[in-house]
Amino acid sequence: MGVVPGVLDVRGERVAGPIFTGVGLAGLAACTIWGPGLPGATWVLVVVAAVWVPLLIPLFPHRRTHPWLVAGYYAGVLAVATVLVARNDTFMGFASFGYPLAFVLFPARWGFFAVAATATLPLLAADPDSRSPTWVLVLSMAGPLLYAAWFVGAESEQRRKATVRLEAALQENADLHAQLVGRAREAGVLDERQRMAREIHDTLAQGLTGIVTQLQAADGPDRERRLEQVRVLARESLGEARRAVQALRPEPLVSAQLPEALSRLARRVAGTSGVAVRTETTGDARPLLPDLEETLYRVAQEALANAEKHAKASRIAVTLSYSDDLVLLDVVDDGVGFRPGDRGEGTGFGLEAMRQRVRRVAGTLSIESSPGGGTAVNAQVPAIPA
Repeated sequence: MGVVPGVLDVRGERVAGPIFTGVGLAGLAACTIWGPGLPGATWVLVVVAAVWVPLLIPLFPHRRTHPWLVAGYYAGVLAVATVLVARNDTFMGFASFGYPLAFVLFPARWGFFAVAATATLPLLAADPDSRSPTWVLVLSMAGPLLYAAWFVGAESEQRRKATVRLEAALQENADLHAQLVGRAREAGVLDERQRMAREIHDTLAQGLTGIVTQLQAADGPDRERRLEQVRVLARESLGEARRAVQALRPEPLVSAQLPEALSRLARRVAGTSGVAVRTETTGDARPLLPDLEETLYRVAQEALANAEKHAKASRIAVTLSYSDDLVLLDVVDDGVGFRPGDRGEGTGFGLEAMRQRVRRVAGTLSIESSPGGGTAVNAQVPAIPA
């Protein structure tokens, strides 16, 4: 039926109404049989009680949704029991039926008020000079006490089980939290390793490659210009290394907006490679979130480095386009191109680093190339303002 009075399972909901009705009618019948010579008016009240008690069967399933009907029903039971006790205190046994009925019909706090009314009104209505049978006294006193003891015990057991379940849930949550913390720590370590690898590739590796290229060409007539480029690249690489360790923004973006930083990058690549690099900005240029600007700058840096080292291009175009929702970066060269499948479908570290960067800011990256047809790198990121 349920551990706590008033809290019933499906089967309890189905049988509780008839069971409590049977208990009430049985108590009424017992009091009527053992009561000494009942007058006609009392028999009328017995009939009324016998008709009223079975109304519990259709009412019981709706006790939560129709509290006022429940209160009216219980008041009727209490009223007829009180009048019967006033006429013959043998019916104190029938009045005791109100104790379990109170807890099964009402929420716990209201059930106590109903119990108090059941204990008070029949006693006040009883004839103080009458001598009730012993079993009536035992039933009227022991019944409520036993039911209250059962209620308290059932309530305590329910709370004990709830406490055990809560402790188990807390322990499980603690274990899950520990697992999540461990995985987050591992993910953080991996992410930091990948970040450092990307920064080293995008800064130190490219800077050292440029220095080696300039030194190899320093024996020509423009020796001094080449050596000056070496000094510039060395200073920039050193600064970028410091910023990579400190997880700061690229130096060009600290002192300039993204379009200007890309223009400076293009001029430097043109100066070291001799390739014509053109930059163009379209749309309403505006500051973006630092992560977005850094991503676009690094993609342009990697694409230009690849074009400088591998493409053998004569012209490179860098276009930065601002729209309402997106910012697009296109780096296109007229070099020798490549077949992506022949290069592991772009799984080289530089291309993969670009993809990781763009994915990290919810953007997309596409690379189009064919042998002899040049290469086009396109990056799109959301236009989230700073």
